[in-house]
Amino acid sequence: DGRKCHLYRQRHHRQPQGRGGRRSGSRWPDRAGSEGEARLGVYRLQKSVIAEAFMISFSWLALSVTFGATSPKGRGLGKKMKFAWTAKGSHFGGAGFAKQRLRGRGRLRRTTMPHRYFTTEISNGTATLRGADAHHLSRVMRGKLGDTVILCDGNAVEYTATITGFGPETVEFSVEPGYPSAAEPSVEVTLFVGYPKQDKLEQVIRHGVELGCTHFVPFFSRYCVAAPKKEEQKNERYNRIAFEAAKQCGRGVLPDVALPLPNFGALCRSLEGYDLVLFCYELGGAPLRQLLADAQPADGQRLKIALITGAEGGFAVEEAEMAANAGMKTVGLGPRILRCETAPLAVLSAVMTLTGNLE
Repeated sequence: DGRKCHLYRQRHHRQPQGRGGRRSGSRWPDRAGSEGEARLGVYRLQKSVIAEAFMISFSWLALSVTFGATSPKGRGLGKKMKFAWTAKGSHFGGAGFAKQRLRGRGRLRRTTMPHRYFTTEISNGTATLRGADAHHLSRVMRGKLGDTVILCDGNAVEYTATITGFGPETVEFSVEPGYPSAAEPSVEVTLFVGYPKQDKLEQVIRHGVELGCTHFVPFFSRYCVAAPKKEEQKNERYNRIAFEAAKQCGRGVLPDVALPLPNFGALCRSLEGYDLVLFCYELGGAPLRQLLADAQPADGQRLKIALITGAEGGFAVEEAEMAANAGMKTVGLGPRILRCETAPLAVLSAVMTLTGNLE
């Protein structure tokens, strides 16, 4: 009957195989022939118009931000210095925008800081770089004759050096007269750190060098969780970390990491020669600001400060008594309990701030 024929047509109906059909990939598969093709053409036209409008608006925005009269980067240079516009590349790195060139003033070049290296072979206006640093400069950085670097002698004196030659494992320089390093603080800080577990000591060394610490001395105490194990091999790694951190942050000296002291008594016997020894205790103490204001350097030059912080378990009561008997000044670090890797960096930052070395 008619009802069955209608159901049959619904189940077995097939679209034409021409344009606009289901198998032709049309966006409107139910609309075949010229109607589907027209709708598809309108959709593509709208899409292309929107894309063109976006590109034009972004181009004007890019040029106005870079070379506009009130732009923070261009400061109106496009009007004052007469840039020549081309269609290849752009200041932003994308094709289709304008590439800037100064007429009569050469190309704009990116300025970089010269690389820094440590060497003790500096004398009579010449210098030599050896070992891994020489390989890094000649092979990795591809240094050329006439390139300029900064050389440090490890005693807070820097030299501007120009490459004059390359050897198999060396680089030769001509150096200008030395000048004091501006990165060295006015105080000499030694950080006594309770030996922590895992790699926390590496973090303290790396960030401590950046903050201006000169010497690191780990020690074992009663409540230390870590135990001594292969300390000579670890010490080599710790000094290498300090060396790399000093180059990265522009230090003029090479901070050193000593072998760990066996107990707190050995620490108390190694505090000679310091102008101020601060014992950071969780029960609090004297104000840090006042102690630093009253301290005076014995040699009249740099104030030598020793900072002592504990491990994960803190200090025992008898260790606090030993610290008081040894002449240490007990200080607190606020009402909060700091982790063993946070406390040394916190007190070091406070000392550098109060002595004017973080301004």
